[in-house]
Amino acid sequence: MPRKLFRKYLPSHQSIRENRYLRFFGTALQHHNLWHLHRKSVAGGVAIGLFCGLVPGPLQMLSAALCAIVFRVNLPVAAIVTWYTNPVTILPLYFVAYKLGLFVTGSYPATPPRLDLHIFDLPVTEWIPAAAHWFATMGKPFATGLVLLAMMLAVAGYLLVMAAWRAHVMLAWRKRRLSRIPSAGK
Repeated sequence: MPRKLFRKYLPSHQSIRENRYLRFFGTALQHHNLWHLHRKSVAGGVAIGLFCGLVPGPLQMLSAALCAIVFRVNLPVAAIVTWYTNPVTILPLYFVAYKLGLFVTGSYPATPPRLDLHIFDLPVTEWIPAAAHWFATMGKPFATGLVLLAMMLAVAGYLLVMAAWRAHVMLAWRKRRLSRIPSAGK
């Protein structure tokens, strides 16, 4: 069962309490939902991870961890789920967010922003300014679409985890019940 596998790698309450680097957080990191693997905590962690994964810049895992602490959902799951955005997937996701924002706001620019950034043709020091300029040309539709896409992904992730967890539990119960029924041929 994956839950037992994950539990092996998650820290215990005592190791968190005794860690000298985490002591300054006080009791904030000691809530049981932050580290236990149960249905609502994991589903909430996935939702927060999917939402915070679209946060621009390198603040995705930090924002996911802070939100997990505030909403008291599984912190490692929230931080790890943000990894769905990476250098390969972030630009297509942002383009989908832009298109969604255009649809919702009803504003269509005269010229859409170029999708071909040729970012790898530029020196490394110019990658961030080039990406920032590309985002600035998208403006309000991009910001609106980004929030909407993040919310849609979070809700979909939450519902998917809840449904998958329920299906797994129901199949386990059915398997257990069938194993207890004595066979008719004995």
